[in-house]
Amino acid sequence: MFKWILLIAGAGLIYLWIKGKKQAKLNAENPPKPSKDKLKKAVDPEVMVQCQYCKVHLPQPEAIVYDDRFYCSKEHLHDLDSEGWIGNAYWRISPNQDIRPENIQPDLAVIHHISLPPGEFRKQDSSGYIVDFFQNKLDPNQHPYFAEIADQKVSSHFLITRSGSLVQFVSTRKKAWHAGVSEFLGREKCNDFSIGIELEGDGDTPFEVAQYQALTNLTQKLTSSYPDLQFAGHSDIAPERKTDPGINFDWKKFQKETGISDKKLPFGLDSR
Repeated sequence: MFKWILLIAGAGLIYLWIKGKKQAKLNAENPPKPSKDKLKKAVDPEVMVQCQYCKVHLPQPEAIVYDDRFYCSKEHLHDLDSEGWIGNAYWRISPNQDIRPENIQPDLAVIHHISLPPGEFRKQDSSGYIVDFFQNKLDPNQHPYFAEIADQKVSSHFLITRSGSLVQFVSTRKKAWHAGVSEFLGREKCNDFSIGIELEGDGDTPFEVAQYQALTNLTQKLTSSYPDLQFAGHSDIAPERKTDPGINFDWKKFQKETGISDKKLPFGLDSR
């Protein structure tokens, strides 16, 4: 009886050995096809991107994307970087800029207003014309007023639209062409040492709550990098030529929301 058990077990082992040989031969002749997922992983390595602010590299799915740029954190997205650019602004670089004089840091922010065509923002979103103007792309055939100004070469560092969107045209480290002939407390050529901030609007219409909020956020970022920054209107530094930001700009509201001191507002808080 024991012999029969051994014979049956031996036969079973031989059968399994023969079956394994046949399966190995089949596998060799017909190797399994890799899945599409495995092929994709082999062909497409993980995409790495660089944080615009701190230059650290990170996987693209983990990055915050804003205006086709990448950031590693919300803090870096909302900050002013070492090159003078704010992350959560739309960057629309203007050719109308040049280098500040040597060893000059901005210590003045000039607040303006602008509307293209004049007053058009009351009826529709027209901020794109301002962007075109600062980039020398304004089509003079689109409006009679554009034909009058199309050849002017001007820019500002920032524009705050009626909806509160922030657009940046020039690095704060460079000089934008916004002030023109001007003087601030005895110092001429204000473009050399100032940052220009345009509010979309005119002298007849109150500015939007969203614009004050955006201006407050911008002011906090600028004063963090430039603690000596003072604030004035275009009319303060060019009173013979300019009236902006005008009587509808609320300087008291601006001070209350930003928390800046009276000495940072050398022309006072009265509307003008």
